[in-house]
Amino acid sequence: MTTASRAAMLRAGAAIALWGLLAWLGLRLKHVPPFLLVGCALLIGSLCSVHRLREWRVGPAVLLLGVYGLFGFHFFLFIALRMAPPLEANLVNYLWPLLIVLLAPLIDAEQRLGARHVIAALSGFAGTVLLLGGAAGWEPATLSANAWIGYACAFASALIWSTYSLLTRRAGDFSSAAVGLFCLVSGLAALVCHALLEPAYRFVSGDWPYLLLLGVGPMGLAFFLWDSALKRGDPRGLGALSYLTPLISTGVLAAAGEGRLSASVVAAVTLIVFGAVAGNLAGRGARRQA
Repeated sequence: MTTASRAAMLRAGAAIALWGLLAWLGLRLKHVPPFLLVGCALLIGSLCSVHRLREWRVGPAVLLLGVYGLFGFHFFLFIALRMAPPLEANLVNYLWPLLIVLLAPLIDAEQRLGARHVIAALSGFAGTVLLLGGAAGWEPATLSANAWIGYACAFASALIWSTYSLLTRRAGDFSSAAVGLFCLVSGLAALVCHALLEPAYRFVSGDWPYLLLLGVGPMGLAFFLWDSALKRGDPRGLGALSYLTPLISTGVLAAAGEGRLSASVVAAVTLIVFGAVAGNLAGRGARRQA
């Protein structure tokens, strides 16, 4: 593994670790209207690169791509969580690592999809099914018209994040600091949605520590780290590695007393770790052949 590839993997791992805190922080702030929470968190996240304001200068196409990724992902996810059962909607949303692996050759001609990449992605997805289902006793829900719309929105959210992640590699040599501009514009758009769709809410003193941690971490630094990793690493390996997100998230919730470990969760851990390791070994093999 080259120095650049190792650095990309470390940055992606740091982003994934921060995203692992998202569910726990979300539980602490579940009383806050979703679009208000996303808007405020993204505005805080934008401050992470305000010291590099000059590097925020990007063309309209790049800005639209950034807003497409950050705002589009959260917009469709929150619509999905409102219209479909949250657990199942979250499961559909976690198709994004699989889509990164499968769509990489279609968006980037330099990428080739090998059998080991597919096995790694499917193993990670199977582990996620067990992890989310086993942790909450999931059973298939009776599908209503609203649920179908919700699932479609969850899939749209996954598709947006996976294509955004891949397209940023082709969008030109813009600085990762420009993600601060993406966060700023997306945060303002989320606040507009809050004003149009949600009741007013005033933050209390107990909200602020969790909100600041959410904005600086999972919805701030994580986006900068992920962008930097994608520019330097193999998206197929990073996609497989991304399945560690629900694993870390479940571990954090269990440590905080918000969940429990079971045999199905242990089996899920095995599948997810296997998928992450296999994906990265496949990436190394492809680089050696190159």
